Amino acid sequence: MRIKLSDHFTYKKLLRFTFPSIVMMIFTSIYGVVDGYFVSNYAGKTPFAAVNFIYPFIMILGAFGFMLGTGGSALIAKTLGEGKQEKARKLFSMFVYISIGLGVAVALLGIIFIRPVASMLGAEGEMLEYCVIYGRIILAVLPFFMLQLEFQSFFVTAEKPLLGLLVTVVSGVTNMVMDAVLVILLPQELKLVGAAIATALSQFVGGVIPLVYFSRKNAGILRFVKPEFDGKALLKACTNGSSELLSNISMSIVSMLYNFQLLKYAGEDGVAAYGVLMYVNFVFLSAYIGYSVGVAPIIGYHYGAKNTVELKGLLRKSFVIIGVCSVLMMLLAFLTAKPLSVFFVGYDKALTELTLRGFTIFSLSFLFSGVAIFGSGFFTALNDGLVSAIISFMRTLVLQVVCVLTLPLIFDIDGIWVSGVVAEAVAAALTLILLLAKRKKYQY
Repeated sequence: MRIKLSDHFTYKKLLRFTFPSIVMMIFTSIYGVVDGYFVSNYAGKTPFAAVNFIYPFIMILGAFGFMLGTGGSALIAKTLGEGKQEKARKLFSMFVYISIGLGVAVALLGIIFIRPVASMLGAEGEMLEYCVIYGRIILAVLPFFMLQLEFQSFFVTAEKPLLGLLVTVVSGVTNMVMDAVLVILLPQELKLVGAAIATALSQFVGGVIPLVYFSRKNAGILRFVKPEFDGKALLKACTNGSSELLSNISMSIVSMLYNFQLLKYAGEDGVAAYGVLMYVNFVFLSAYIGYSVGVAPIIGYHYGAKNTVELKGLLRKSFVIIGVCSVLMMLLAFLTAKPLSVFFVGYDKALTELTLRGFTIFSLSFLFSGVAIFGSGFFTALNDGLVSAIISFMRTLVLQVVCVLTLPLIFDIDGIWVSGVVAEAVAAALTLILLLAKRKKYQY
């Protein structure tokens, strides 16, 4: 039986509905992990460091799709809750068409400016050339990557989370298979190119399939219709999704800052070690993000329908789920620190030891990170973009920057690894304070 946004959600139904979104986000995060493994083990340490160095810049550009997806979904879900299905379809169509145009413009700017950006961030020599080669190939399909991120939210709002998961799995498998074929078989000087092409193809697949699906008549509640430009709705969607945009941009900026600090304290080895941590961090945090994406349309729908009892129940159940997952993720990170360090950089003993040390300390952050991620998503679903943005801004930028600039002065390189732990703990506390302060927003 299909689960509807208007249903009453028990723990079982909530997990059934959000599970595809969780897996979907994990698969999306695996793109970089797969590239990282093949590049590190077949292309070498310098290309591996280059991929980790330039990828945050690419994610900044792609984040605009995630903004329109999450912000637009919140508005569409609220509109559906108000019983205005045709208006919801027009909004959906407008957001997608605007994303395509925006994606093309941003991709062209990225391709033009990627060399000076990489150079400004500190890349030089061979590493700079690798950054430019990898980045330009990925940026060539940026519009499809933006659409893929956007449709992850729209599939859930259309009550088709399983279909969204299927698209993401097909895209992820494309990436893995093409990585294995191109990186292994191509000559040494083209292995990085092969990894970039594999990722680009997977993102193309992830963006095109939803376009085809929503262009045809389907059994879902959303499909393309003739759009009507609504500047007010577009502004509202951008405001709603500003926290997600800010979060992605901030995380990328902070990653660049971490790389800058690690180059200073540990050289290329530090950047490579941080790359391994970020791969695991992306996968773990994507589970929290996936849950937030999956539950947001439900929250938005019941907020639009003014169903206070269901809203409070969703908040309570979500914190129980997040709490249990936080403990499990921290324990899993501790247990997998050594095997994953060996898996990625086992060919270099000193680099493996550095990675393992950082991994072990950083694992503590998973105990706190889910609270702020869900809290930000919760306020986005309530169409309260300001509070959502405050949480994201503090968690992903302000606290991280303060910690990574100050703690290394006290603890040397260990201060870099512990920065994430301290920032996530403070952000979790701030989120709980804001939920209490703004409780009238969801209790009416």
